[in-house]
Amino acid sequence: MLDSLTLTIVVQRLALLWLAPPCEASSLGLTVHVVPLQSDGGQSVRAHFTVIASNPCPPLTGLCTEGDNCILHKASSPFSGAKPNSGWCVRQWEQVVPSNYNSTISLSSSTTFYVSVKAEPHIRANSGKLNQPAFVALPPPIRTRENCPHHIQLSVKDPDGDRVRCRFAVEEQGECLNCTPHAFIELNEDACALTFAENAPVGQYSIYMMAEDFIPTPKVSQTSERHPLSSVPVHLSLTVEPSSSSCTHDHVATGKTPRKDATFNVLPFEDVKFAAEFMSQRESVSEIAVVGQPGLIVYGFTSIGAMSQIFMSWVRGENSLSHLLPICFVANSMSLQSEPHCVWLYQREMRTLPDGTELICNKTEMTLVLPVASLSNINLTELQLNSPACPVIFNDTHLTARIALDGCGTKTVHAGTELVYTNTLKSVRPSSIISRRPSLILPLACRIPAVQARGPNFNIAVSTTVFDDADVRLEFHLPGEGPLAIYTNHPQFKHLGLLPGQMRRDSAPVRHIRAFQAQLGSRIKELDLHLLSNTTLERAELNIKRCVQSGTDDFAESSIILENGCKASSTTKEIRATSHARIFRLDLSDLVAVQNMLYVKCELDLCISSLPSQKCARQCNQGLLNRASVEILSKNFTVKSGPVSLVVTTPAPSLSVATGTSAAAEVTSTSSAPGQVYFMAVGLILNIFCIYLQYTLIH
Repeated sequence: MLDSLTLTIVVQRLALLWLAPPCEASSLGLTVHVVPLQSDGGQSVRAHFTVIASNPCPPLTGLCTEGDNCILHKASSPFSGAKPNSGWCVRQWEQVVPSNYNSTISLSSSTTFYVSVKAEPHIRANSGKLNQPAFVALPPPIRTRENCPHHIQLSVKDPDGDRVRCRFAVEEQGECLNCTPHAFIELNEDACALTFAENAPVGQYSIYMMAEDFIPTPKVSQTSERHPLSSVPVHLSLTVEPSSSSCTHDHVATGKTPRKDATFNVLPFEDVKFAAEFMSQRESVSEIAVVGQPGLIVYGFTSIGAMSQIFMSWVRGENSLSHLLPICFVANSMSLQSEPHCVWLYQREMRTLPDGTELICNKTEMTLVLPVASLSNINLTELQLNSPACPVIFNDTHLTARIALDGCGTKTVHAGTELVYTNTLKSVRPSSIISRRPSLILPLACRIPAVQARGPNFNIAVSTTVFDDADVRLEFHLPGEGPLAIYTNHPQFKHLGLLPGQMRRDSAPVRHIRAFQAQLGSRIKELDLHLLSNTTLERAELNIKRCVQSGTDDFAESSIILENGCKASSTTKEIRATSHARIFRLDLSDLVAVQNMLYVKCELDLCISSLPSQKCARQCNQGLLNRASVEILSKNFTVKSGPVSLVVTTPAPSLSVATGTSAAAEVTSTSSAPGQVYFMAVGLILNIFCIYLQYTLIH
């Protein structure tokens, strides 16, 4: 007779073989972060599952019935990557399960995996609390090259400060199915580090491990290894790809990238933002793949030459996630991958506010009332808000503070559908003073649901038809002329960054011109490029993606004037105007050296951010940086000018504008004022389409 454990393994193996197609990887990665429940003494745990599945991305339906015991983290745009093979996506959910848990889980016919968790309750002698199992950060699918040795250091943390070890899962102990270790993979158990030998054959492999935590022992101790306090599963995938190149020159994290295993301490409703930046000498990075946490916004990927970067943002709202939250990312190119780079978010535990504490939120300020008796051993004179300019008042019984929503260092963030005003009351001491007295950090937040918010600070529900009748046109005018002469006659210039690689030089002095005076046949020195929208929506923004100029109407040879908020020449200047108009003063000596005819084509968009604390405008060298954690409704346009003469032509009694597929305009002068030129070129819309960009995760 088979014992019960052996019988269970046999049945589960048969089930896995029945559900999964032969020779197909069960998943491309998995971790389970386990948090024991205090309510039943740790007999149950909340298991946080993160699974990497091959495309097409499988649904989460059928896993469990949603409620307090199960939460499905649905995302309209889940974390994903294009390499290896046909790509992958991340699926996440959390479920209350027994502390000793074994199960075969199926997301789809091609994504079936076996999970074993051993986290029976253990009361720690040093704290009297339940033991917390180890956490392992899950990297994106690992790629390496044939005949190239590869080393991967896993990022692990233990909430109790225990020593963490990693070992291969053992099938005979019910930890995995069909999981014989591969001969070309070595595991340093104490360091949780994998080494792939250079003789690894081309193919895709699954690696099954268990992460275990042990009570720390002194290095000089000769005591034998005790049983682990808990064991949790870690599944990785390794894809060995053919290679004809050397084994050096992988992508390297540089610049703004946080150090490996860095930890960000996050207070309630705090917004964490950071960048990942890579340098590559051989191949341009095609993607920076990320495996993160629910609510993490990934945006603004750019890859120019050897440099690539991406931005990430996470707001700590109310959630049921674990206190430790890993984020891992890699840079991928055609045949190369960087080492996995992981950072951690730590949701700091906050004590319950004492009885008698009040935080009153109204339209313009929040008022804090805090009993002094609850602040024993706290030096009240050291307490400050985000801005020390706002006073904190106290007497023998209470501390009070009146905190302006638009001042005092108050910050505005969006958490889900709520608008949140945040500030912090904290102890501030000179850095030269070392004190054993306790300090205070008290986050303060006024949360306004979207349905209740009013005025300029509400979460806008934007109709997808708001731009249906919107139009954009391109015009040229001489400085100080045209319908917006009030802005161009005495211009106020905005700062514009230069495109990477462009040389900066001193700009010409600003001239205030009421009318252009020139003799017939002379060359025009400056023109104002007007990009105008007819929309009446107050919150609409007009963004320039690219403008190019050419001497011919087919743009066979062209050069960039503006791109993503950057200018190609230091002598190009933007003039402050309305939110629906962008005006750029062009130095024609920089744009066209020989030709006397100019054509300009611009790609631009109208957009509205549904979150008033954010903007959707592009900034030089920052791509979509301001589009993080916002929903944007956008309509794209391409406008093209007709032929624009750069020489003062024969006077004519009226403005000459051609019709058809492009609009032509000549520089003309009036009979009443010879030599005085009125100039305009009307653009025609060539292509219009609407897109709805969703940068927030939908639950």
